[in-house]
Amino acid sequence: MMRWLVSLILQALAIITAGYLFDGFYIESFWIAIIAAVILTVLNAIVKPILVILTLPITILTLGLFMFVINAITLMLAQSIIGDGFVIDGFGLAIVASIVISLINMVLQSGLND
Repeated sequence: MMRWLVSLILQALAIITAGYLFDGFYIESFWIAIIAAVILTVLNAIVKPILVILTLPITILTLGLFMFVINAITLMLAQSIIGDGFVIDGFGLAIVASIVISLINMVLQSGLND
């Protein structure tokens, strides 16, 4: 339970960092980032596997690059669920932000696993 909570806080920090890096990416507060992290965790557990299965042929054709689009879709879904406190201006920004969030999260999580 504690490990999941720390992982959730690290993901929220990655979301906040992306908010600072991009002009069109707005996150209102740390609590909104925590809510976004929870929603992204749920979407990654439920919706993302369905999207991966449905888009498997195109993912194979693009050698896995379509996964960036799937990550952006889950980020945009989280934004639509949260509303005004979490805003992403455009799908292109969502793709770039999802890549940055994934990279930051990977670095933070690797420090956690040591």
